[in-house]
Amino acid sequence: MTWMTDEALGAAYLGERRCRFCVWAPRARHVAVVLRTAPQRVVILEAQERGYFRGMVEGVEPGERYVYRLDNSMERPDPASRFQPDGVHGASQVVDSRFDWSDGSWRGIPLSELIIYELHVGTFTPDGMFEAVIPLLPELKTLGITAIELMPIAQFPGQRNWGYDGVDLFAVQNSYGSPEGLKRLVDACHREHLAVILDVVYNHLGPEGNHLPDFGPYFTDKYKTPWGPALNFDGPQSDEVRRFFIENALYWVSDCHIDGLRLDAIHAIHDQSAYPFLAELSAAVHARAEQLERQVHLIAESDLNDMRVVQRREQGGLGLDAQWSDDFHHALHVLLTGERSGYYQDFGSIGDLAGALRDGWVYAGRHSSFRQRRHGNDPRAVPADQFVVCAQNHDQVGNRMRGDRLSQLASLEGLKLAAGVVLLSPFLPLLFAGEEYGERAPFLYFVSHESPELVEAVRRGRREEFAAFAWQDEAPDPQDEQTFLRSKLDRGLATREPHRTLLAFYRELLRMRREVPALARLDKNAMEVVPSEEKCTISVRRWAGADEVCVLFGFGQRTEACQMPWRGDWRRLLDSADTHWAGPGGVSPERVPGERADAIRLQPQSFVLYLRDN
Repeated sequence: MTWMTDEALGAAYLGERRCRFCVWAPRARHVAVVLRTAPQRVVILEAQERGYFRGMVEGVEPGERYVYRLDNSMERPDPASRFQPDGVHGASQVVDSRFDWSDGSWRGIPLSELIIYELHVGTFTPDGMFEAVIPLLPELKTLGITAIELMPIAQFPGQRNWGYDGVDLFAVQNSYGSPEGLKRLVDACHREHLAVILDVVYNHLGPEGNHLPDFGPYFTDKYKTPWGPALNFDGPQSDEVRRFFIENALYWVSDCHIDGLRLDAIHAIHDQSAYPFLAELSAAVHARAEQLERQVHLIAESDLNDMRVVQRREQGGLGLDAQWSDDFHHALHVLLTGERSGYYQDFGSIGDLAGALRDGWVYAGRHSSFRQRRHGNDPRAVPADQFVVCAQNHDQVGNRMRGDRLSQLASLEGLKLAAGVVLLSPFLPLLFAGEEYGERAPFLYFVSHESPELVEAVRRGRREEFAAFAWQDEAPDPQDEQTFLRSKLDRGLATREPHRTLLAFYRELLRMRREVPALARLDKNAMEVVPSEEKCTISVRRWAGADEVCVLFGFGQRTEACQMPWRGDWRRLLDSADTHWAGPGGVSPERVPGERADAIRLQPQSFVLYLRDN
C-alpha cells in the first residue's frame, strides 16, 4: 500500500504546540486551515500531488477548534476530524492522541473464543456514555462474555441515533463522551480480559452533515445503495478514497486499541476492481495486527451467503475472519414465533434450522421465494468459528415496527430454547444487550435530525420498509425523544423473577460451553445433526476426543417422546424444563442406558443436554 503521503489524515498533534494538518481535497485549488481560537488565524496549506494539502502549524494546543477553508470561500469540518464537540455542523477539534494505557500485555482473544455482546452506548445505561459502561463490565465477565461489540460510534447528527448515519468516521460521537472516554472503556475492557469490537459503516454515510463531496469524489453515480449514493471504491481517484477508509480502520485498531471491526452490510459495498477494497482492507488490518502483536478480527455483516467473504485472499476470497449468518437467526425465529411474512417466508421447517446448525446457513444455491431467485453458495468448507449466530440483534429487533424483543414474542421456555440453540451450537454466539435476562424494553429506531425534510423522509422510509410484513398500527416516531428513552435498558429486571433465573440459565450454558470439551470444540466435522419434522425435534451430537455430548431440541407445542439417535450410556447435564430453571418440570430421564432404547420425553419448547458416560 503506497499513498502519496504517509502522514496521517487530519490534525496530528505532535507536542510542543505543534500540529500537522493533512487533508485530501482534489476538488479545491486552494486549502487553508482556519484556527478559531482568538485571534483567529488562517494558515495556507501546501498543495501536494493527487489532491493532498498539508502543513505544519506552530502555536496550536489540544482543544483548538479549526475548519478547512476551500478556495477562499467554503468552510468545512475536517473529514478526518478526531472530535466534533459541537456536532456534525461545528468546527473540528485538535486532539492529543497520547493516552496512559495499562494494557501493554494484552494480546486479544482468539476468534474461536469470542462470545460477543452487542450493545448501543446510548441505551445501555441511563447516562448513555462510554465510561458509564465500565462499572458493568464485571457483570458481563461473570456472565461469560469475552467481547463487547459497540454499535457505530462515529459522529452522527444530533444526540441520538443508531449510529448508521455517521458522517465523521474518525470522530467519536460527542453525546457518548470524548476520544479519551472511549479509550478508558477499551482499557477497562482489557483489564477484565474482554475484547472490544467496533461496528463500522463503510458502505454509505448519513445524509446530514456529510461534507465529503465538497472535498473529493468519495461517491459514485455508478452504483446505488438503499441509503443513497455508493462510495467510490473502484472509479477514478478511488485509491485515495480507499486510503481514507483503510486509515480509519487502522486508527481504531492502533490509536484506540480496538480488537475487531464488524463491517456493516458489505453487500452494499460495490466494487468491480481486480483487487477488491475489502480484500485490501483485510490485508492492511491483519498486517497492522501482526506489527502490534495482537489478534484483530474482521467480521462481516453480509446477506450474500457467500463463502468467498471469509475465504483466504490467495484463494480468491476477501480474507475476512467471520461473517454473520442471518439464515440461522431467521430459521430459529420462525420456529419460535411462527412468523412467516417478509423474509421469514423462506423459513419454517425443522430442516431449515438443522441445516443452519450443520452447515452455517440454509440457502446454499437453492431458490428463495422472498428473493425470487437462487441464493447463496455452499458453506460446508467454511470452519464453524467463521460464523456469528444469534437469536436477537439490533437489526432483527430494531427493524420491527414496535422494536419488540424475543421476550415479547416468545414464552420463557422459548427464550431458554433459543439460548440453548445459539450457545450450544459450534458457532460464535452473539447476544444482544439485555437478552440474557429477558429485557422487556423495546429497541426502537430513533434519530434526531435537524432537517424537517429528512425527518419526514425517514418516517416514510420506515413505513415502506414495514410494508412487506403483516405488522399493524403505526410505528413510533423515530424523531421523538421518547422513542429513544423507551429503548433504554431496565437492568433492574435482572434482580427479579423470572429474569434472574433466565440470567443464571445463560450463565450456566456459557460455563458449559467453556468447560465441556465437546462444546468448547468448534468443529462442524465433529458433529451430527438429525432432524425430525414429525416430532418437531433436532438431535445434535458433538464430540472432542472421548468427550461426547448430545442435545435434543424440541420445538413442538406438546410433550414429545423421541429416541436417542446414538446408542451408549448417557448422563443428563441439563433439562431446560426443570423447575430449577423456572420451567414446568423436566420429564427427561436422568440416565439413558446403552442396552435400552427407551424414548426420551421432552416438554414443549425445551431441550435436554446429555454427556456420554465413559
